[in-house]
Amino acid sequence: MAKDKHKETQDTSAEALENALTRTEQYIENNQKSLTIIVLAVIVIVGTFLGYTRLYIAPMEKEAQSQIFAAEQYFERDSFNLALNGDGNYLGFLDIIDSYGPTKVANLSHYYAGISYRALGDFEKAVDHLKRFSTKDKIVKSVALGALGDCYVELGELNDGAQHYIKAANTDENDFTTPIYLLKAGVVYEELENYSKALEQYQAIKDKFPRSAEAREIEKYITRVNLKK
Repeated sequence: MAKDKHKETQDTSAEALENALTRTEQYIENNQKSLTIIVLAVIVIVGTFLGYTRLYIAPMEKEAQSQIFAAEQYFERDSFNLALNGDGNYLGFLDIIDSYGPTKVANLSHYYAGISYRALGDFEKAVDHLKRFSTKDKIVKSVALGALGDCYVELGELNDGAQHYIKAANTDENDFTTPIYLLKAGVVYEELENYSKALEQYQAIKDKFPRSAEAREIEKYITRVNLKK
């Protein structure tokens, strides 16, 4: 009896599988033209993307890398105008952004341009370029966020400034840059008279980064905020 039930179950499963395969075959047969168009479209899209990447972007990337060298040299010497605009013989970061927009080098040039404009006191342009920069490198991202914080503070947008300092502190947590950004955030929150948030940043420096340079004088900031509260 059990054998009969087992055989019946097997027969039912086999029949269901056969029906499913038949329906699949019927669907493919009925929609063969549409499916062929879809497959061809996918092939064209993938082929176009690979061609665009290998034949267009890759050579452009290589050329952009050779062009950015002089601008980086000027940047390292704090010659920010030349770094941004070039010297007549070599391109500056702005030229690279315009000429090689889709490349990683152009993306990096937004970072350099943002830092350069911040140094020159043009904080609105600095913000524009820094916001257009993206990276997976946590250290560089932290520095870029901190620079944005500086620019927002200079523009009088203190809440945005403090928020970017905290983002910078949390993006790459370490004993060197994190307490710097936490201290900056705390000072801005003090200016905003948000003493609880200011104290939170100062206390974090004291508790988490006791060996940092900022921790040596953090008691002074904590005492000052507590008196204001």
